[in-house]
Amino acid sequence: MKIMQVFVFMAAVLLAGAMLPVQAGLNHKMGNAIASPEYASFISFLIGTVGLLGYLLFIKQDLGVISQSINAPWYSWAAGLLGAFYVTTIIIMTPRLGVALTFALIVTGQMLISVMLDHFGLLGMQVRAINWGKVMGIVCLIVGVIIIRKS
Repeated sequence: MKIMQVFVFMAAVLLAGAMLPVQAGLNHKMGNAIASPEYASFISFLIGTVGLLGYLLFIKQDLGVISQSINAPWYSWAAGLLGAFYVTTIIIMTPRLGVALTFALIVTGQMLISVMLDHFGLLGMQVRAINWGKVMGIVCLIVGVIIIRKS
């Protein structure tokens, strides 16, 4: 991969990550408006589904590909449930913990699991051994969570 392509990919991922707290705030507003964080999560997924369908139609993606999902491992279907758990948890916890602490905890949890997925090659990921740099990065995240919590 060319360095500029890597930069563009990293910028896209950074932007996607930056949108998560915004999404949390918007979902919180919806939850307040309808007095139900669970229905706010449902609405979020419904709008996301409609948006993705529109995008698939716009790029002229063959919708018949969906039928191949029957070949996926049974546990891959849990991804949707994990997404629902994530969004609902964020809607409920963000107003209780604050955006900064909530997302500091999210990033720390993501890094803990990410390092394990890489190290053990879980879920078909390429093995990337844990090293002191990764351990120190996680320690810094945990320290960051503590600092955010105390302030």
